[in-house]
Amino acid sequence: MRIVMKFGGKSLEDGGSIIHSAKLVKRYYEEGNEIVVVVSAMAGVTDSLIQAANKCYSDPSPSYIRMFIAELSKRHYDAIKCAVKNDEIRAKVISTVERLLDELEKILIGISYLGELTRRSEDYVVSFGERLVAPIFSATLLSLGVDSVAMTGGDAGIITDKNYGRAKPLPGVYDIIKNRLEPLLTLKKMVPVVTGFIGSADDGSITTLGRGGSDYTATLLAAALDADEVWLWKEVDGIMTTDPKYVPDARVIPEISYQEAMELSHFGAKILHPRALEPVMKKNIPVRIKNVFNPDAKGTVICSEAKSTNDVVKALSLIENASIVNISGAGFDFAEIMAEVFRRLSYVGVNVIMVAQSSSELNLSIVVDVKDAEKAYNALKSLEDDMIRVTKIDNVSIVSAVGAGMAGTPGVAGKIFSALGRNKINVIMISQSCSEYNISFAVAREDGVKALRVIHDEFGLSKDRATEKLC
Repeated sequence: MRIVMKFGGKSLEDGGSIIHSAKLVKRYYEEGNEIVVVVSAMAGVTDSLIQAANKCYSDPSPSYIRMFIAELSKRHYDAIKCAVKNDEIRAKVISTVERLLDELEKILIGISYLGELTRRSEDYVVSFGERLVAPIFSATLLSLGVDSVAMTGGDAGIITDKNYGRAKPLPGVYDIIKNRLEPLLTLKKMVPVVTGFIGSADDGSITTLGRGGSDYTATLLAAALDADEVWLWKEVDGIMTTDPKYVPDARVIPEISYQEAMELSHFGAKILHPRALEPVMKKNIPVRIKNVFNPDAKGTVICSEAKSTNDVVKALSLIENASIVNISGAGFDFAEIMAEVFRRLSYVGVNVIMVAQSSSELNLSIVVDVKDAEKAYNALKSLEDDMIRVTKIDNVSIVSAVGAGMAGTPGVAGKIFSALGRNKINVIMISQSCSEYNISFAVAREDGVKALRVIHDEFGLSKDRATEKLC
């Protein structure tokens, strides 16, 4: 098999985690598989890099930069000491990491002197998280006897546009990736270790694919290489019926369709990057969620079509804190108002989570993340006139019920809202796609977790089920 394996930050948080993950790669490599590894930054490093860049921009301090680099250095040098057992290989990777840290320090000093932090320079700074880990992971494989090479996303052929922070791959990128990685797999029998999250513009500048973009990197590489599967190593046995933080007896779902996974990702489930499934959907490549601490568990397979199951609702997600912006009035051109609303929100960079409109065309309600609420409200407030009113409702939660079995099954919505009514939970807003794969609703924030538990129990999602046939 040809497998693209992605390891997240928690799987790489220290030297012990890195060597554990590298041994998993070795195990499957020695079984005769061709493997490409994609790595995220160590847990917490990307956030710390963003904070450092903003600190250097807003409050320049040479002593802060020295302290930050010293702490980052210690963490990565400790990982090398633990994970890389061969002295010669260790010396080489220390030299590589030293050069990268020196480069990072100079960039942070430059931001401090210039008093300027552009999206391009921020991408450059945050790229160091993955760029520091990839050579350490590759060196760990080498010290375990697995031939390997570390590569940035740009080295691997992920050439993107210049939309820094949310870059998109350019047309033809699959051919570039295939030409660069295929010989390493087939001729040299190597394991390339590629930085997740990072691409390169055609002028060589570093770009990033957005937070969580390492999943996207993995699926891009898999599609380009016609991989048999993508394995996303996480810290859970697979995709759960809901977040066990809210419902402790949630269970693992053996199989879920691309469409169901995308619906869950959009509505807050931390499964994978929202765009990650696009490349593999076109080539029908399964994505498997596996537990890095329980590798023999089958995990959850995300594939083209969900097999028939007894579950009408398959999974639930919760966005715990959101806001609603309402545009209401009478006597106006509704299509014109809708176009203007979404134009304004796009201009200020607000992502819309959910939309509902009244059949009378007198009201349009949009749900946004709480951090975007004020920005969305201010962008739309100037629409107000004698006919139009713009209002905002804060402190709401969004519960989303997802399942292919909902399509064509009568009474699903009635069952959901009857259960909520019996438990005295008021629904503020409802949205359902015409695919019938999803029903989402808004409730007061204090009712969010209760609503999730009520629906989870109503559809029996915690009960033991027979193992379902996988893809």
